[in-house]
Amino acid sequence: MRVLGIDPGLGVTGYAVVELTGAQPRLVEAGAIRPPARKPLPERLLAAHADVTAILRELSPEVMGLESLFSEYKFPRSALQMAHVRGVVCLAAAAAGVPVVDIAPSEVKNAVVGEGRASKAQMQRTVQSLFALKNTPAPADVADAIAIATAVAYRAMRGVR
Repeated sequence: MRVLGIDPGLGVTGYAVVELTGAQPRLVEAGAIRPPARKPLPERLLAAHADVTAILRELSPEVMGLESLFSEYKFPRSALQMAHVRGVVCLAAAAAGVPVVDIAPSEVKNAVVGEGRASKAQMQRTVQSLFALKNTPAPADVADAIAIATAVAYRAMRGVR
């Protein structure tokens, strides 16, 4: 099973494909999408949609894991921006016929790190160790995307969708 993990953001969207063929997931590819920062919102969203569509086409995932929308009380604007990106990501997945699994950040952290309140640094180090990567995945959005894909793959191993 191939799982595409997406950590949506207007500035940086992390993505990763994890393949589950046995007991241990294997990282196929990971990276970051960076829509043009100085363009109007519709153009940035169009660029993000095009990039996600290309990733779906090239890497052929069977399912997409997408971080649930959340907001800190102090930063409602961040949640609104993330919602825009989530919308175009969901649109790209639907157009490609790839089902989307919504997963909470705390579930991802618990599945990968073993602690639902793990820090970004803990997540990066754990992902680096889990996949025996030479370097810590950066930016943190890439590590988060790897963790999202991994958590969804673990769910699939348990037969949960």
